[in-house]
Amino acid sequence: MRTTRAFRRGTALVAGLAAVLSLAACGSDDSSNDKDAGTTTLEVTDEFPITIEHAFGSTEITEEPKRVATWGWGSTEAAIASGVYPVAIAEQLWTVGKGNLLPWVEEAYDAKGVDHPTLLPDDGSGSTVPYDEFIAAKPDLILAPYSGITEEQFKKLNDIAPTVAYPEAPWTTTWQDTITITAEALGRSKHGETILGDIDTFLADEAEKHPEFQGKTIAALYPGPNTISPYTELDPRLAILTKLGFDVAPSIAELDTSDGGFYYELSWEEADKIDADVAVTYFDDDAQATAFLEDQKALAIPAVKDGNVAQVVGRERISAVSPPTALSFQWSGGMPELVKLLSEAVAD
Repeated sequence: MRTTRAFRRGTALVAGLAAVLSLAACGSDDSSNDKDAGTTTLEVTDEFPITIEHAFGSTEITEEPKRVATWGWGSTEAAIASGVYPVAIAEQLWTVGKGNLLPWVEEAYDAKGVDHPTLLPDDGSGSTVPYDEFIAAKPDLILAPYSGITEEQFKKLNDIAPTVAYPEAPWTTTWQDTITITAEALGRSKHGETILGDIDTFLADEAEKHPEFQGKTIAALYPGPNTISPYTELDPRLAILTKLGFDVAPSIAELDTSDGGFYYELSWEEADKIDADVAVTYFDDDAQATAFLEDQKALAIPAVKDGNVAQVVGRERISAVSPPTALSFQWSGGMPELVKLLSEAVAD
């Protein structure tokens, strides 16, 4: 399970930032990404300065950013789709391992012949921010609209470069808002509108192709050894399914103990209360997925008992739809594959 965007914990902070900032001010200029500063493929559509409101106040971006860094999830892809290739991005340790890029991100850089970005190390939870590496990348804008940064972390990042945080709560920004906020911060709001329009068209087309989805109730679930965790309507991975025609199962809200969170834990003894026509589950590998379908605890869930389950298997595939990003909608292992799985689950 992706810990950076699922069960995110911790607010670990790096001490001594002031000293590091002082060293960075007189440090060398040998950033490996200097030659890529300002790599863009689409023109600015807005006038600067631009002010972005967020959970920790507002951030003013005085001029077009040339060296963008991203943190969290989705903003990297939103920036690329808006025509800006970040020079530093968050490492996706859980998904593709240390030193690797998400496949759809790597494809985008390679397709344009842009050198790969610096990977900002993440411990796998997204809770520890690598300030030193941010400083070394010398960004003039940091985008973290879908992340878990705390107010103290925001302040420290904002000392490095203007930083844009999430609009309300950590890890609850919709995929639409992630794209919109990113595009606006880059001065490319019209490109953001185009991206969203293309995605809406894709989803509408898929919904039209699959009338069997209409009116069916759905639940998105992460099974654990001792509890099972339904995602709430605040979580983008569930919200995206409603765009295909599904309705969120009423039982998801009825059982919700999260007090406004994006997921909650439910004891297996209550699993039979997850009443939905279709369930979507997420597993690292086929062995786990198969074991779930044979687990007596899981078979208490009506949709599992009836065989109406779409299983997203493999970390890259999970990441492509949890939630989708501006680049992973059309990735073959992402939404297209999930739509196929959903169709099969409804037909069972």
